Amino acid sequence: MTEEEKVFSGGVAVITGAGAGIGMGIARRCATIGMMVVVTDVDRARADRVAAEIVAAGGKAKAIRIDVSQPEALDGLAQHVFDRHGAVRLLVNNAGIETLGNVWEIPTDRWETTLNVNIHGVVHGVRAFVPHMLRVGEEAWIANLASIGSFGMMPTQTAYIMSKHAIQSFSECLYLEMQAAGAPINVCSIIPGMLKTSIFEAEAGKGEPKGAAAHRATMAHMMASHGMDLDVGCRLFVQGMAAREFWISSQPEMTGQALEGRIRFFREQAAPALNEQTRALLGL
Repeated sequence: MTEEEKVFSGGVAVITGAGAGIGMGIARRCATIGMMVVVTDVDRARADRVAAEIVAAGGKAKAIRIDVSQPEALDGLAQHVFDRHGAVRLLVNNAGIETLGNVWEIPTDRWETTLNVNIHGVVHGVRAFVPHMLRVGEEAWIANLASIGSFGMMPTQTAYIMSKHAIQSFSECLYLEMQAAGAPINVCSIIPGMLKTSIFEAEAGKGEPKGAAAHRATMAHMMASHGMDLDVGCRLFVQGMAAREFWISSQPEMTGQALEGRIRFFREQAAPALNEQTRALLGL
């Protein structure tokens, strides 16, 4: 029996945004090691498909449609899962969207959706589930999806980058709060580098400025050409959770380089600058 199975087998996992991408990959991995997986997504058809695939492979899964931008929906989800399936051993706040475009060109509704999903969805996921976890009193895990972008800067990806900076900070503080409260809840920051997902596909850019399409296409090509296999990365994430790690990176070397660059930026306190790599990405 692997360490993942020792820690998680027989437990309940709730994963947001699990209808595609990293959420889907983590859901599949959790099912493989013996968890009952609650697959949630704003698109019910996608959630149904992932849950059906898990069940067809011999696992246990249930699909639920949830819009994480609605705090009351997360309250209802937490109550439903604890009432119907018992204690939640693992909560993965994964749901997120990528928004491209200059700050002043992104429409108001796209800004609000991005912030509500990427930031408030994580905050209220924690707020909704933790009281139930504390009431049960068993060891549990909360994993929040940060990003390699949590430690950098990129023009035209401002909405996404700032949201991931926020999630990294939130997770760090939440970890300390659990320590201060003496709570049996492990907090993990999941830091994908570049994994092969659908986050940059053209249809995901609905509501973005017209000029964002070229950047989205470039990023999609880079991800498809150079990204890590999704299932390989998600296996690393679940292994890190089982090991009770806080920092869990798909590509530690990439994370290290990003951190070193951030430390250098803080130490030098120079103005942000467009480097050659960024200029090439933007076609400048």
